[in-house]
Amino acid sequence: MKHARADYDRIQDPEGKIADDEPVFIVRSKDKLAPSVMRHWAMLQRLIGGDPNMAQMVEDHAKMAEEWQVRNGCKVADL
Repeated sequence: MKHARADYDRIQDPEGKIADDEPVFIVRSKDKLAPSVMRHWAMLQRLIGGDPNMAQMVEDHAKMAEEWQVRNGCKVADL
């Protein structure tokens, strides 16, 4: 699994479902844009005929991210 940030290399896939050379993108709730990114992804998932249950799960996750931000704060992503 290839991360854009070297300090995220510690995040692993113990079941080996992600290829070693597959780029991944992680959005943290600390990122101010996270809820919007998740909702946009869910909208696109529906537009292309993807699993609507998965889209709903991501929208639910976006709501949890917003609630987390209210409790903990958020910021613009940085390196």
